[in-house]
Amino acid sequence: MGDKVFYVTTPIYYPSDKLHIGHALTTTMADTLARYKRLRGYDVYFLTGSDEHGQKIQRKAREADLPPQKYVDRIVATFQELWRRLNISYNDFIRTTEPRHTRVVQHLLQKIYDQGDIYKSTYEGWYCTPCETFWTERQLKDGNCPDCGRPVELVKEESYFFRMSKYADRLLQYIKEHPDFILPVSRRNEMISFIEGGLEDLCISRTTFDWGIPVPMDPRHVIYVWFDALTNYISALGYGTEDDHLFRKYWPAAVHLVGKDIVRFHTIIWPIILMAAGIDPPRQVFGHGWLLVDGGKMSKSKGNVVDPMVLIDRYGADAIRYFLLREMPYGADGYYSEEALITRLNTDLANDFGNLLSRTTAMIEKFNGGVIAAPSAPEPLDEELKAIARAVPDEVDAALNNFEFARALTAIWRLVNRANKYIEETAPWALAKDPLKKPRLQTVLYNLAEAMRQATIMVGPFMPGVPARVWEQLGLADVPAALTWESLATWGGIPAGTRVKRGPALFPRIELNEQEGEGPVAVQETPAAASPAVKEETVAKPGEEEITIEEFARIKLRVAEVLAAEKVANADKLLKLEVKVGDERRTIVAGIARYYRPEELVGKKVVIVANLKPAKLRGIVSQGMVLAAVAGDTLSLITPERAIQDGAQVR
Repeated sequence: MGDKVFYVTTPIYYPSDKLHIGHALTTTMADTLARYKRLRGYDVYFLTGSDEHGQKIQRKAREADLPPQKYVDRIVATFQELWRRLNISYNDFIRTTEPRHTRVVQHLLQKIYDQGDIYKSTYEGWYCTPCETFWTERQLKDGNCPDCGRPVELVKEESYFFRMSKYADRLLQYIKEHPDFILPVSRRNEMISFIEGGLEDLCISRTTFDWGIPVPMDPRHVIYVWFDALTNYISALGYGTEDDHLFRKYWPAAVHLVGKDIVRFHTIIWPIILMAAGIDPPRQVFGHGWLLVDGGKMSKSKGNVVDPMVLIDRYGADAIRYFLLREMPYGADGYYSEEALITRLNTDLANDFGNLLSRTTAMIEKFNGGVIAAPSAPEPLDEELKAIARAVPDEVDAALNNFEFARALTAIWRLVNRANKYIEETAPWALAKDPLKKPRLQTVLYNLAEAMRQATIMVGPFMPGVPARVWEQLGLADVPAALTWESLATWGGIPAGTRVKRGPALFPRIELNEQEGEGPVAVQETPAAASPAVKEETVAKPGEEEITIEEFARIKLRVAEVLAAEKVANADKLLKLEVKVGDERRTIVAGIARYYRPEELVGKKVVIVANLKPAKLRGIVSQGMVLAAVAGDTLSLITPERAIQDGAQVR
């Protein structure tokens, strides 16, 4: 096995119903790793699939008045459609009802039986059908399944048993000798404790239902779902068949990504099955936390399942992928809410990443005719930006190799945020006013485009739909040498003379509709009369309605700096302003185009109403109101008399 071989798997999901956003988390993690390793030149094999046998499926099919195979076919099709919509780049989709899987499972069981590690006996104990798991009396919690909390059934039947206890010491030694076999460390410690508590032999067959793979030496029995399901990781590679080249190539370079609730099956039952069959255990098992909603795990019975298809329709696959990977703490549980998703989309994707591309291409078009010119000698600010760019790829690599997806994204955003700050520090709009500073202006614009290029390469595995859209705007779609991970080693991958083509926003901002009884939705079109464009004011006359100081205090006035300004298409009176208010960036549509040219406004400090409800005008969501004084045909923006930082309160 070469060092550049990488085999990554998800659990094979159970088609008792459609998948929810928690399932999408594991698969998105696996896809990100697969894409990253391919980008780094690895020979990658990525497996996912469906676990289609068991008593629960048979019961569900009966309730639906369908044969089990037709029942699962219908649901598995929704799995595959979800993975298509999420841009999941799997190499193979294994189904446990496929003949290729059945043959390997029966071969593996027969091999272990022939060496005396499987025997027939009678099982009596408690069985949880939803979890497909047996429990002893002492393991029950208040008489219910300790995993899902649902009722269990007392089962007594003839079964075949696997001598799992025989291999307990060997597995314990293996785990202790391979500290990275189970991650994170908390899961590893849990499994060590579980093994040291004593392993019982495993029931591996059932006779009370028949929807499963027959036991080869006794077809009255069907193989217990976990022995069946776990074998998918090698059946998909052709283990035990005439064509086992994939198995020889990719095993045991396997990385299993699983939820914390099935770590025990993957780190105890599965490696012991492999040991008994004379096969090396997988290289690593990473058990991530649950994605919780309303404080609990998602489940159909709780009615708190989030449909990822709906979210993809509303926000796009890249935004969903980013949220899942950015919000999950390493090894711990994460929390989902649509409000949190929108906040993350607006802050990180719209304000930071998308806005960096928009501002960069806009300034290159405006100040340099749309051409990225060669940079001149660097200054200290340039070197600081480059230093961060040099450090981030190694940080991303270390984080992903340890399954720390959020940390990897945080590292990339250090470069994105530094580039946004670099704009403010270098003020290209000011440089553009002095012809003698043209070389410096071109250097700044080049560095911004280069930072965008490098950040985009690194976010590609996380959000695979983003790079092509960025390359189109940066003019790099036909420059393959500038799009590789290796190109990150050198600052300056963009050829001088490259022409940009500004396009639509990568991630339009989303606003919450706070009306009672409605969930978070994109902000609706607002009549022009209600838009936060500048309104004409008149001087208050004696006798007009008065307000109290408390009422006035509800209006939050802040100083904002105009970072960019442009005319709104097909609107003679409107300008679109990008303003900075402290650490926040906003878009404001203002009716001042008759009084100010866009270039006059860049760098100017203005006063805005910061807590005005957002409204949509000409397709642009406006997040505030610019204050101005109006007298007849004259309009003058309200600006601070002396220098003061943006974000300062006006009172």
